[in-house]
Amino acid sequence: MIDFSITDEQKALRDLAKDFAKNEMIPKAEHHDHTGEYPKEILKKAFDVGLMNMHIPVEYGGSGLGVLDELIASEELFYGCSGMATAILANNLALAPVLLGADDYVMKKYIQPMTENFTLAAYAVTEPGAGSDVAGIRTTAKRVGDEYIINGSKMWITNAGHADWFFVLAKTDPNAGHKGMTGFIVDAKSPGIIVGKKEKNMGQRCSDTRGVTFEDVKVPKENMIGKEGEGFKIAMGAFDQTRPAVAIGAVGVARAALDHSIRYANTRNAFGKPISVNQGVSFMIAEMARDIEAGRLLCWQSAWLIDNKFRNTYQASIAKVFCADMAMRVTTDAVQIFGGYGFNEEYPVEKLMRDAKIFQIYEGTSQIQRVIISKFLNDGVGIETPNA
Repeated sequence: MIDFSITDEQKALRDLAKDFAKNEMIPKAEHHDHTGEYPKEILKKAFDVGLMNMHIPVEYGGSGLGVLDELIASEELFYGCSGMATAILANNLALAPVLLGADDYVMKKYIQPMTENFTLAAYAVTEPGAGSDVAGIRTTAKRVGDEYIINGSKMWITNAGHADWFFVLAKTDPNAGHKGMTGFIVDAKSPGIIVGKKEKNMGQRCSDTRGVTFEDVKVPKENMIGKEGEGFKIAMGAFDQTRPAVAIGAVGVARAALDHSIRYANTRNAFGKPISVNQGVSFMIAEMARDIEAGRLLCWQSAWLIDNKFRNTYQASIAKVFCADMAMRVTTDAVQIFGGYGFNEEYPVEKLMRDAKIFQIYEGTSQIQRVIISKFLNDGVGIETPNA
């Protein structure tokens, strides 16, 4: 049976996130966008109310929530402010490969404490010369006795300036291609880690994005995630869980743009009547709503699949590319509906348009998602409804 209802627990989680966005995020979003100030106090409040680290298993003190649970909460947080939401939910990206491959030692040393104390983590995979082409990374990890020595540079790392630990993907066998990569948890206080300046980005300005350099950084072998050579598979598997969450973030941003557009169109008069009654405007708003609803359903489908132990790579890529492109289109139309006011910082939709652009770039560009989808189709996989 197909059922789109959500449980009472999921409704409570949605309401919690909605109230948090309304009371904690929206009132301070403009300040953090203009100053670029990292919203650490807001993150601490999100931790206190249970909106961070939702996937940590119950046996390690966490909530053990699924991907769909995260999506239900994340849409509301991104509706509030996508820069803050990215900072709040960045832990989930760093946690995803660890939860897939870590042993009990790592879980107890690094993950269980995250349920007790406010902790930030960062996913350090992208490099200056290797973004969508993860196999092109150059960071190395050389085994020396009971340690690995990591050297290399990472770029565009969210929460890097505030992280307590990094998930780092490095090459343990530079000659083995993607089969020569291994993942590690690296303590942020390790000697040899150099964190770069905060990048000044177009949108999501309060999210902390930096380069990180590793110079002879020593990591205990016990901090390896999985086995040597499994890093690429684990890192890619993590995207199956995190891409639906990124996609729903785009839905949240688009929904905010839709709400602002409706309110403005109903109060702005032109030629003696509200512009909302003009077909040129009303159809734009109708198409916004259409695409937001479609995007949410794509996200929920990809989340349901992974929660129920089905591979969702194909569906996650479809959700990611559709919602990213949709959010860019919807926010651009919102600016158009506001006219000259939309192009001005005094009104909210220009921020939404700036914030929306990154969804077409991070966690795999829209072009890379099309490559993934095309590969599945060319292989004859992914076009049928999965058997449950």
